[in-house]
Amino acid sequence: MPYCLAEGNSALAAPAWGAAPPPWAPGRREETRRMIDHHDGETGGTDRTWCISEVDIFRDLPEREMDAIAAAAPMKTYAAGDILHAPAQPSEVLFILKRGRVRIFRVSADGRALTCAIISSGTIFGEMALLGQRMYDNFAEALDDVTVCVMSRADVRKLLLSDARIAARITEILGRRLADLEQRLSDSVFKSVPQRIATTLTTLATRTDAPASRLRPGARHPQIALTHEQLAALAGTSRETTTKVLREFAAHGLLRLARGRITVLEPARLLDEAG
Repeated sequence: MPYCLAEGNSALAAPAWGAAPPPWAPGRREETRRMIDHHDGETGGTDRTWCISEVDIFRDLPEREMDAIAAAAPMKTYAAGDILHAPAQPSEVLFILKRGRVRIFRVSADGRALTCAIISSGTIFGEMALLGQRMYDNFAEALDDVTVCVMSRADVRKLLLSDARIAARITEILGRRLADLEQRLSDSVFKSVPQRIATTLTTLATRTDAPASRLRPGARHPQIALTHEQLAALAGTSRETTTKVLREFAAHGLLRLARGRITVLEPARLLDEAG
């Protein structure tokens, strides 16, 4: 299942950023990757099981089955900003996201980045034709410090698709992502930029599964942990325009802005702005 509309394979043949790539540029991220691979000798069975415990598709599995899946899915950690998947390094693997958030994005030939999805902990993503899930020309970037377990095609077939419960849950996840993609495509055609930004904020603020929208201790309002640039990429507009719209929303009391965090003060009024 594609995260966003497919484009030509030559989109990154001549990147516009040249010798001075922006902070998110794929080349710079790949050069500074700080991935830690936890081998069996370094972590015990409890740590391996921890990586897949509380992941939604594995709920209610007996311990014996959890142990078998954990043994087949090595745990890896990435620092915020690292690239987990790049078109230049294709590999058919399934990532089980235990902790943190991952941004799925692509870069146009003129250097613009489009965020196709933000994947939250407790779910899956990756390149797996067996599941009908494809990354195409997309990159996967860690937005936070991330912990994942990685499964091969053979183990996905043997351990996941052979279990009707897990297979049905994977189908449900992919179906929701397709519906989200169709909604975003419709919004990009029929909604104005302020409406798209309000829609994106409303969606993030009401997703109870997303760490970006969870309340801090003592907080009364949903808080979205994204920068203006990240929000702009989700809404399909520029950072400058996003900042302008956010300031207008804040001036009307809908939001409170802080560095890397947006607090939604008036969810109902923000929903009205979304159209």
